[in-house]
Amino acid sequence: MTKCALEGCGNFYHHYPGHAVIITAQFEGKKGIMAAAWHAPISRTPPLYGVSLSPKRHTYKLIEKAKSFAINFMSFDKVEQLVSVGSVSGAEVDKYKRFDIEIEKPIKTSAPILKDAYTAYECLLVDRREYGDHIWIVGEIAATHFDKSLFNTDETVDLNRVSPILYVGADRYTIPSGADVKVIERNK
Repeated sequence: MTKCALEGCGNFYHHYPGHAVIITAQFEGKKGIMAAAWHAPISRTPPLYGVSLSPKRHTYKLIEKAKSFAINFMSFDKVEQLVSVGSVSGAEVDKYKRFDIEIEKPIKTSAPILKDAYTAYECLLVDRREYGDHIWIVGEIAATHFDKSLFNTDETVDLNRVSPILYVGADRYTIPSGADVKVIERNK
């Protein structure tokens, strides 16, 4: 193996692949939708989830006003939709109409839930912190929507039934391989 070292982070893709998701929000009838690859669970109790967003984004501004958002996990057959919602500003165009995106009603927030999401978290905004050129927003998961047929009995995603979108960097996307899943018990 040949390794190299450089100062700084280069193109900042070395930490990928990572799960790409669609973030949604709504305030006073205005809906926002955008793609995001920088996100993570933070706590189980209470259930907290964080997302890193640029404060320049229309969806971020709606989240600030609505104090809520949704994280929609999509299967790979929707990768073009994910890329499309990240390619134009919602301040200029209704992306839901333009890209024919169907939504379902949320149960705890105003954030649209995407009909095609295999899982979606409705989050109530509990914190926000500025880090560099992005804002880390934290939401408490108030409701979870998921297609039960795509999950195992322990509620882990069944990778033989759904292929989550993985972002590799530089406009490249891939899927995980369900054949390579290993269950390793920690107490052994």
